[in-house]
Amino acid sequence: MPSINTLHGEVDTSELGRTLIHEHIGIRSPGISENWPELWDEAGCVASADEKLNALQQRGVSTVVDLSTADLGRDMGFLQKVSEVTSINVVLCTGIYWLRSMYWRGRPAEMMTEVFVRDITEGIAGTGVKANIIKLASDEQGGGVDRYNEKCLRAGARAHRATGVPIATHNGPPELGAKQQDVFEDEGCDLSRIVIGHVGDTADTDYLKSLMDRGSYVGLDRFGLDQILPFDDRVNTVVKLAADGYTERMLLAHDASCCLDWIPDIDAMRQAQPNWHFNHISDDVVPALLERGVTQAQVDQMLIGNPRTLFENQGAY
Repeated sequence: MPSINTLHGEVDTSELGRTLIHEHIGIRSPGISENWPELWDEAGCVASADEKLNALQQRGVSTVVDLSTADLGRDMGFLQKVSEVTSINVVLCTGIYWLRSMYWRGRPAEMMTEVFVRDITEGIAGTGVKANIIKLASDEQGGGVDRYNEKCLRAGARAHRATGVPIATHNGPPELGAKQQDVFEDEGCDLSRIVIGHVGDTADTDYLKSLMDRGSYVGLDRFGLDQILPFDDRVNTVVKLAADGYTERMLLAHDASCCLDWIPDIDAMRQAQPNWHFNHISDDVVPALLERGVTQAQVDQMLIGNPRTLFENQGAY
């Protein structure tokens, strides 16, 4: 039976169960807590993870894919404390976010690939806990798929081919996904092993079909961010694509986090985005899909079957 690496060690893919493909255990600003530890409430974040992840388990979710890269504050000390309070499977990532790094700007893609591969094959930060997915990101705020971003995408693509673990991406706006696919294809990647993420922010089903027709999964992974695209539009997009035979190419999530230091007034954020939390898919989205004609088998395919297939498609090439 194929297995993958998680925060708790190796897990058979048959045990992944209902999986949220793009979430975050904790996002923090690197350098802040190291210099001003009073600005990072680690104990509070562990408690938040305890509450939120165990609530997910009570709803039948077995696995969360944490796409928090090192430059999003990935912290193995914090994550290992989280592992002590929850038994949910947490798949960790390597890779890089879209924010421009002064460190990586002048260094070659090969060096970036090397550290990504090390996270996957040896473990993260000397812990022995291995990443099992590569996060890559493109965003118009960072110049889109420009020369620097293309270097990052190519570095991740090469780490993918060297290790066989899948890629999951961030896009802003969703239309950058096709450009990411172009870079990955140029690197010889099998697009069926890649998730083009955040494309659920558009209701343009023709565009989404074009990504899936090239082989990729699409991440309809921002449920709850209703200010970007309203709830009904997000749900109806899934309904239309399922009716058109694309169930086996869709993956679902929220892009939510147990704690996030980017937002100083978390209460105001929750008032503005009341559905942006880990339970929204279980509590609201799945019932809405079923009411609008999506079958339970199709829901299970998106939340159980597709993540398992993604992670079972293993091996360097």
